[in-house]
Amino acid sequence: MSVRLRRSALYVPATNARALEKAKSLPSDVIIVDLEDSIAPSEKENARQKAVEILSHGGFGREEVVVRINALSSPWGEADLSAVLAAEPMAILFPKISASRDLQAIAARLEGRNVPEVWAMLETPAAMLRTLEIAEARLDILPQLSTLVIGTNDLAKDTRVSLKPGRASYLPWLMQCVAAARAAGLDILDGVFNDFRNDDGFKVECMDGREIGMDGKTLIHPNQITIANESFAPTVEEVDWARKVCAAFDLPENGTAGVINIEGKMVERLHAEIARRLLQMSAMIEERAWR
Repeated sequence: MSVRLRRSALYVPATNARALEKAKSLPSDVIIVDLEDSIAPSEKENARQKAVEILSHGGFGREEVVVRINALSSPWGEADLSAVLAAEPMAILFPKISASRDLQAIAARLEGRNVPEVWAMLETPAAMLRTLEIAEARLDILPQLSTLVIGTNDLAKDTRVSLKPGRASYLPWLMQCVAAARAAGLDILDGVFNDFRNDDGFKVECMDGREIGMDGKTLIHPNQITIANESFAPTVEEVDWARKVCAAFDLPENGTAGVINIEGKMVERLHAEIARRLLQMSAMIEERAWR
C-alpha cells in the first residue's frame, strides 16, 4: 500500500529567491516551483534559469519538489521542458491538459528521459468532459502520470461559472475528477483558495475537499499550510477507531471473517484496508513532525 503525503502543495514563483529559500523550512508536503501563472511574460526565461538552479542546489529535505512549466502549446513550454528535464526533477506539472492526446504528446517528449512522475492540471472545460480519458492515460500512454491537480481559477474563467464560497456549482466537476483519479490509481489535489487572509473560509473549503475525496490542496500563501495539513490529516478519533478495526481483524478467530462486530458496528474487511492506509498516513505525519 503506497501512501504519499500531499496534504499541502505550495506554489512558489521561480523568480522569488527569498520565498524559495524560506520554503525549504516550511512544513508544506509539496513545493511547486512555478514557471507559469505567477511569472510575467518578460520574466519567463529568467524563471526557467532560476528553476534549474533551484533543482541543482536542492536542500528541501523531505518536501516533494515539483516544477510547473508553461503549456507546451505556449511560446515557452518546449524550452521549459528541455531545461527542466536536464535538471532531473522529482516531478513536472503540466498545465492545460484537456485530452489524452496532450499526454501522448508529453509521452513522446519524455521517451528515454528520467522523469519519475508527471502531474497534470485539469483546468479547462474540455478536461471536465474527458476526466476519465485523461486519468486512464496512466494505464497505457504515460505510466509516469501520478497526480491530477484541479485549476479552479482557470476553470472559472473559461466556463464563466461563478466560483462562490461553498463551490456548489463546481461539486459535480470536482467529484467527477476524484472518481476518475481513483479509477486510474492517481492522487488528486484540490484547487487554490484565493482569499488567503480568510482562515475560516479556507478551513471550510479544505474540509469540503477532504470530504469529497481530495488528497490535499494547492496553496498560494505559506499561512495556508498549517490549516491544510491539519484538514487533510486523520483525526485522533479516526486513528483510534482504525487501530481497533485493524486489531480486531488481526485476531486469529477473525482471520477469514468478512464482517465482524466492533462495538456494535458491523465492519467489513474492506474497512480494515481503509484503516491500515489511514494508520500508515498517520505514522508518516508523526515521523515528519519529529524531523
